[in-house]
Amino acid sequence: MRASSGEKRTKGGIGIESPYPDVRPHPAALRPTSPANGEVKLHHVGVAVADLEPAIELYTSLFGAELTHRASNEKDGLAAAFLQMGEAEIELLAPLREDSPVGKFLAKRGPGMHHVAYAVSDIRKAMADARSAGLELIDAEPRMGMHGTLIAFVHPKSVGGVLTEFVET
Repeated sequence: MRASSGEKRTKGGIGIESPYPDVRPHPAALRPTSPANGEVKLHHVGVAVADLEPAIELYTSLFGAELTHRASNEKDGLAAAFLQMGEAEIELLAPLREDSPVGKFLAKRGPGMHHVAYAVSDIRKAMADARSAGLELIDAEPRMGMHGTLIAFVHPKSVGGVLTEFVET
C-alpha cells in the first residue's frame, strides 16, 4: 500500500524516508562510501566515440555542455575532450590509432559508454581496499590521467561489466 501524497514513512528503522513504504532502499544508499572509505562522488563518465568533433558538437548543441579541456596521450593512442554539464562531466574518448584500447573498444562494441569514474581522496587506499574486497585491478600502481591527477582502473568483470576508474581528487 502506498503512502498518501506528502506522507513519508521510515522503513525498517534505517532512517531513510520514502513515500513508498514497501520499497527498501538499495544497499548502496545505506553505505555512501567509496573503496577508500570516503564520500562517494561520481567524477565523470567516459564515452567512446569514433571522432571527437561531431561528438563535441552533439553534446554542446543538444545538451548545452561546455567544452572545458582537450588532451591527448600518444602512448595510449587516445584523444579526449572534457565537457561540463552542470555538476556532471563527460569525457569523450577517441582513438588515435586502431590498436589503442579505445580503438579496440570501438571495434568490438561500437561507440557508447566506456567507463564510470569515481573521485577518491586517496587512490592508493582505494586500490588497496578494492584489492581487499576481491576486485581485480587493471593498474598495479596509480598512473597520471588526462585530468592531471592519479588514476587507476578496476577490471569490468569485478564490477558487473562496467570499467571503473578511480580518480584522486
